[in-house]
Amino acid sequence: MNGGHPRNTGPMLSSPRCGAKTRAGKLCLSPRVRGRTRCRMHGGALGSGAPKHNKNALKHGVHTHQAIQERRQVQALIKASRKLIHDLE
Repeated sequence: MNGGHPRNTGPMLSSPRCGAKTRAGKLCLSPRVRGRTRCRMHGGALGSGAPKHNKNALKHGVHTHQAIQERRQVQALIKASRKLIHDLE
């Protein structure tokens, strides 16, 4: 008894848990959806989650490896140009 009120929490507490990693880095302790491996917040609902091969992940390409390398090359050229101009003055 908790606070003088009998509760039947046994089945809920003994149900399988989600186990997904939360933003805090700990395991999710919510009960998982029947027939699924995750809770309703971490992908237990039908149709939830990213599509196969996740083509929605690439929206603009700003953070792709190639784009980052191109920006670094441009920054190096700008730096070299500024140094050359400074040396000519």
